[in-house]
Amino acid sequence: MNSPAFRPTGNAGRMALGGLLILLSVLIQDGTSANPPTTPPNIVLIISDDHGWTDYGFMGHTQIRTPSLDKLSSQSLVFEHGYVPSSLCCPSLAAIITGLYPHQNKITCNDPPAPGDPKRYAGNRNDPAYRAARQEMIKFIDEVPTLPRLLARQGYISFQTGKWWQGHFSHGGFTDGMSKGDPDEGGRHGDEGLKIGRDTMQPIYDFIANAAKQNKPFLVWYAPMLPHQPHNPPERFLDKYKDKTPSLSMAKYWATVEWFDETCGQLMDHLDQNGLAGNTLVIYVTDNGWIQDPNGERVAAKSKLTPYDGGLRTPILIRWPGKVEPRKSYAFAMSIDIAPTLLAAVGLKPTSDMQGVNLLNETAVKKRKAIFGECFTHNAVDIHNPAANLLWRWGIEGQWKLIVPAPQNEPNGTVELFNLARDPFENTNLADKEKARVERLRRKLDAWWKPQ
Repeated sequence: MNSPAFRPTGNAGRMALGGLLILLSVLIQDGTSANPPTTPPNIVLIISDDHGWTDYGFMGHTQIRTPSLDKLSSQSLVFEHGYVPSSLCCPSLAAIITGLYPHQNKITCNDPPAPGDPKRYAGNRNDPAYRAARQEMIKFIDEVPTLPRLLARQGYISFQTGKWWQGHFSHGGFTDGMSKGDPDEGGRHGDEGLKIGRDTMQPIYDFIANAAKQNKPFLVWYAPMLPHQPHNPPERFLDKYKDKTPSLSMAKYWATVEWFDETCGQLMDHLDQNGLAGNTLVIYVTDNGWIQDPNGERVAAKSKLTPYDGGLRTPILIRWPGKVEPRKSYAFAMSIDIAPTLLAAVGLKPTSDMQGVNLLNETAVKKRKAIFGECFTHNAVDIHNPAANLLWRWGIEGQWKLIVPAPQNEPNGTVELFNLARDPFENTNLADKEKARVERLRRKLDAWWKPQ
């Protein structure tokens, strides 16, 4: 067993113009081949959306049913203490596909600056100025290596579905995909890609069949907008929870979680039925957390868009039959670890900028003593300057979590320190009582990234 961080408590994308030149440069400089496996594994990335870390059967929830993910967890290396670096979907998803922190890839926010208040949602998203700014933001994904681009070195074809903020799927290096970047069809989130899960799973099945015809290993990016709002589950799910929750809004969220779980089961069953499960590496993670307010949407104070575990924490599951022993790990894991883990699995080295570790290398996992992250404004203040958009930096060492506000955007913020083993929902700030610990952790946080 890995050395514990702390034991669990409670309930727990054709490429864009110019992209080919960038790709050639990347391949020359990074992702050097190591020892490729004789039969490269297929890869399926499952990424849920706005999903609380407690809201799974295998994480201890007593009411929400997640039989498919529970089964997957029983077949997986499970990191219960997984984290995303930033609790907002666009930067979080970009961190997964690049293996880079938001301040490294410059994808820190969901939207360009909004007039008046950068923390609030942009106004008219059909405005030409807004669209131009969003296209400028999309350029960042063209300038860094991504998993699809790197895996293409080993002959992989790749398919994007679901949530995707980077315009056309090709911007991520995917060889195929659903999202076309059409601003008139929900292009901000993923346009046609958003039909996956909620409406159909067939595009994934068709892609897998095509990969088999080509005799190519594949990468599937399954990132449905589930259980993200709208919480409009089929009645067959909602009926299960109406009498078990404090409110109808809570029941709708719980039911949407189970709806997502059913789609995961359908995907896993498809792999089984086509004889692919044995040579497919499946990884599950969520893009950011969610705490449902019984009387409305989310609990804003501790959920998505905040530096608290309610927005940052996620279980991370890795299933690779015959290669990965199913077990629980209490070590820290991060979504930026997914890229180096997958690259190692197919015989490639991580790029020089990746700070994550190979989660299948137990020595590397044990060696890491602390993890770090950063949260930014929903709308950018300056899309070219990550520090201008910063709200908080955070770090965890052992059971201790430090949160440091950025004065440029949180002038009234206070430094916070929590003992996660005793206080997993971060209710008691111990910063005043543990000043020496705060200073020591802050020095480590500054050594990781100190904004200028």
